[in-house]
Order: sequence, then structure tokens, then C-alpha cells
Amino acid sequence: MAITEERVYEVLGEIYDPEIPIDIVNLGLVYSVEVVSDVLNINMSMTSPGCPAATQIVTEAKLMLEDLPEVKEANIEIVWDPPWEPSMMSEAAKESLGM
Repeated sequence: MAITEERVYEVLGEIYDPEIPIDIVNLGLVYSVEVVSDVLNINMSMTSPGCPAATQIVTEAKLMLEDLPEVKEANIEIVWDPPWEPSMMSEAAKESLGM
């Protein structure tokens, strides 16, 4: 069975920013997911260029995605354009932070 974009977002939704109790999907950090056969190409950002958890988040995402039997490789690129801002969060994330 082939991996779907929806499944990728489900897995990424299990990864939380350790400084903010919200997953990276609801934070709006995942900008794009491209599925090419069994290879994933993901563009994502961090809440700031100096995010101390960046390496941890990317490593966890790569390990979790490559642990799926349908995935051979997960390429994750950190991008800064557009820069992340709080308006990119889901409504649920904003509510949980009292915004």
C-alpha cells in the first residue's frame, strides 16, 4: 500500500514542539508534503531561526516517517520563506494557547 499525504500529516501530528504543548502540524510548521512513490519530501519551518529544538523535531519526524513500511526515505528541509508566524496555527492550537 502506498503512503498518502494524509497519513504523513497524521504521523507529523504526533510530534510536539517540546517548548509549546502543540504538535507541529497544528502549529503550522509543516508547509508542504510531497509523496513520490516511497520517498517523502517535506518543507517545514520552526517558530524561530534559533529554535533550540529544531534538530530534535526534524530527527524525530524523519525517524517516525521512515519507520513506516511504505516509506523508503523522508527528506525534510527547513525553510524560512515564508517566515512562521502565530497566524499560521490551527484554530485549535490558538484556542489551547488562549489566543
